Amino acid sequence: MVWRVSTTLAPAPQAASTAAAPPRRRTRVLALPEARWALVSLVAFLLALPLDLGGAPAWTHGALYVIAYAAGGWEPALEGLRALREKTLDVDLLMIVAALGAAAIGQVLDGALLIVIFATSGALEALATARTADSVRGLLDLAPTTATRVRDGGEETVVPTAELAVGDLVLVRPGERIGADGTVVEGTGEVDQATITGESLPVLKRTGDDVFAGTLNGTGALRVRVGRDPADSVIARIVTLVEEASRTKAPTQLFIEKIEQRYSVGVVVATLAVFGIPLAFGADLTDALLRAMTFMIVASPCAVVLATMPPLLSAIANAGRHGVLVKSAVAMERLGEIDTAALDKTGTLTEGTPEVTAVTPVAGAGVDEDALLALAATAEHPSEHPLARAIVAAARSRQLPLAPVEDFTAAPGRGVTAVIDGRTVHVGRADSPEGAETTVRVTRDGTLLGTLALTDRVRADAAPATAALTALTGTAPALLTGDHAAAAARVADATGITEVRAGLLPEDKVEAVRDRERAGRKVLFVGDGVNDAPALAAAHAGVAMGGAGSDLALETADAVVVRDELTAVPAVVRLSRRARRLVVQNLAVAGVFITVLVLWDLIGHLPLPLGVAGHEGSTVLVGLNGLRLLRESAWRAE
Repeated sequence: MVWRVSTTLAPAPQAASTAAAPPRRRTRVLALPEARWALVSLVAFLLALPLDLGGAPAWTHGALYVIAYAAGGWEPALEGLRALREKTLDVDLLMIVAALGAAAIGQVLDGALLIVIFATSGALEALATARTADSVRGLLDLAPTTATRVRDGGEETVVPTAELAVGDLVLVRPGERIGADGTVVEGTGEVDQATITGESLPVLKRTGDDVFAGTLNGTGALRVRVGRDPADSVIARIVTLVEEASRTKAPTQLFIEKIEQRYSVGVVVATLAVFGIPLAFGADLTDALLRAMTFMIVASPCAVVLATMPPLLSAIANAGRHGVLVKSAVAMERLGEIDTAALDKTGTLTEGTPEVTAVTPVAGAGVDEDALLALAATAEHPSEHPLARAIVAAARSRQLPLAPVEDFTAAPGRGVTAVIDGRTVHVGRADSPEGAETTVRVTRDGTLLGTLALTDRVRADAAPATAALTALTGTAPALLTGDHAAAAARVADATGITEVRAGLLPEDKVEAVRDRERAGRKVLFVGDGVNDAPALAAAHAGVAMGGAGSDLALETADAVVVRDELTAVPAVVRLSRRARRLVVQNLAVAGVFITVLVLWDLIGHLPLPLGVAGHEGSTVLVGLNGLRLLRESAWRAE
């Protein structure tokens, strides 16, 4: 038995750029400068504290307190002065002034505690932000890290893809991922472009055809002329888009920032009043200054400012770990607001993997359905093509025996040929596909025996996902598709969807979404193709299926499901709603703490240590409360 697989170039023993999953990236805590400075400040404070409380000479703990003040306070002080130069009053500067004021009246320990807790709060927020960035970089690291560059003399060199330049010639062997966007100049192969274009089956690539970085070459070796700098590839643009979008602020955070300036000025004015009015009526200078410093500390809006972003950033990071890239805090908030859903069909509810749906023998050909399917599966068995795998799987599901194969050959785009029981069998696609099905012709010695029809397989998690969305929104999702009614009805029946609109053009999908928006609904639209992009933009929140999503859909959507797990869509909606609840909780906690502490200081006598502990304790409390969403259980919680 001899197998002859048609390729232009022989594969090398070891691929230069494989499809292996990228290593998981996770920022170490101490890699963050905010965390390092906060740690120095904390260690210095903890060393000074027992010396101070134990009555040791001032010089033993004084230097340590200076280190705690400097390490934890230099950065917020610098940022506050920069803001002041721009004629704005930053809340960080209020904290530094309060700490220095406490030290000036002999409350060095209390001021150091304020600095340490404030620095720790900043480090927690920096950690949440860094972990979000880790998720973005790690999950979108789809392109290979190396490529085989071919020099003019034919010399092959494995180089990092970042070093490729426009005009370079790259060799892509079977089973490797393409390292850069470019054009095929030699060779023929079938390339899986699902990650870029959303096509469900590999695409035949010949000389002159364009290919994309990150796509997987199947059969046949290709020589590709790099046409675009790797930093400008489709995948690189997605990474840039997501990283830039993740830095935007949620609407509640923007509101807080709008009032922060006025609030900070109000705190300064009120502090001067708390200091000046009692002093004018004969109060002791030290007592008046201490009360004013305490008031400034407890009235400062640190906890309010930190109430919003940590929960949303933590939710984004948690979603990223589970294969959902939520592009901004705005998007995370909007996902939790949806009250109805609409889904595309192809590439969204279906997975782009074909399955045999019909076996049709030719009358008088002498074969029945089982014999036709077994013959096709026998010929296709040595092939790795998706259609071949689907045909073999169908035969195995019927427990059909496969005969020995001789002289197997495969030609990209033409199908396979094999000698079975001394007769030549050819299996290949029909020239004209019928509707949404792919038709495969089976011939023996040149005589047509019959055809096989294959269609996209409905995702295994499509029905659970639609049921979960129904439970979350109170209404069943709608199916909006450009496919014909029969194919849409088949998918709707399999997923439990009752509202189906088929044969829609892109503008029809947009109108369907806007009809629901005009009725007062907030629509979540889930899609993957270029024709879905307008609906993704029009919806209150849009989610793209990243495994097969088109470039335009990925750019337009608010979130991307990288691993193509449809059940991740209702999961991220639940996570968003938890984040919104935590924001409300944090704002309530911050408001209560500020109100109680301010009234205590104005009406009674609030000791500075208690003021520091209460105010900064509430700041840390809301920060830690938001970081709860980093836990694994937060993703699965109802």
